[in-house]
Parts: sequence; structure tokens; C-alpha cells
Amino acid sequence: MTARALLVALALLAPMATPAWAQAEVHGSSDVYAAPDVALVWGVLRGASDADTMIVIRIVANANAYASVAVYGINPFSKAEQPLQPPVALDRSVDVQVPRTRFAELPRTELRFYATAESAQSGTPKLTVFYLGVPDTTPEFADHAKLDAYLGDRITRARNEKGPR
Repeated sequence: MTARALLVALALLAPMATPAWAQAEVHGSSDVYAAPDVALVWGVLRGASDADTMIVIRIVANANAYASVAVYGINPFSKAEQPLQPPVALDRSVDVQVPRTRFAELPRTELRFYATAESAQSGTPKLTVFYLGVPDTTPEFADHAKLDAYLGDRITRARNEKGPR
């Protein structure tokens, strides 16, 4: 192969290459997301009023793939963002609780998974799972114990299922 042909072949293949440092961004579409190293599930804990109602996201990940997770609320128009959960270690399951009213002003939710502590400090996630509002399929519970049991069962089932949900 001539040098010129090699350069043309490389130029054609270059857009298909994914650098090792590139991050993945995935749109979560239901109240459950499962991938080989990550599972998360949403639930609603109803309060006496809408102001007292909490959205709960349970997150479990392979700590060898993702050292920590942070959750951000974002206004898609102004791009203003607010941390809803600063980076937290993923050596156990993590429950993030957010008042439901928060989604009116910050409807985009990003769960940012970091491979290392250094990537968390630099704000460079390996994976971002984003949602536009609370998923319509999110179940609601009036009892915290029932919500907790549901989240535990659903996370277990999600981790045993194959492929993204």
C-alpha cells in the first residue's frame, strides 16, 4: 500500500475511532437503567404535600469500573446546573433523595459516573446517564419501608437482566 493510500485509509477510519478518554452519554428513558457495570432505579416517596414529596434514585455500580457518582440538576435552557449529590464513593449502594419540586426548575438530571477520584475532581465522567424529568413509569409509595423494599428488589432484578433498559 502506498503512503498516500495509507493516509486516505487513516483519514476515513479516524471518525470511527473512539479515544480511550472519551465519555459515554446515555439517555435514560425509564425508571430503571441497567448496563454491565451500573444499575439504577427511581421511586417516589409521597409526602403530605408536593413540597414534602421526594424522588429517590438508588444507584449500584461495579466499584472497579466506577469509583464514584455525582448527580446534577440542570436547566436545559439556561444551562445552569446545581449538584444534587456531590461525588460519593460507589463501594455500596447509594440513595439520592431530591425534592420533587426541584424538577420544575432543574428538569434535566445527570448521573455522572467517575472511573477514579481524580476524574471526579476534574469533573470528567466516564459515563453520564441523563433524564429529562422524572420518568413517567416511576412508581409512587406512601410508605418508606415499601419504597425501600421495591428499590432493593428492582435493583437486584435490573442487575440480573442483560443490556441497557
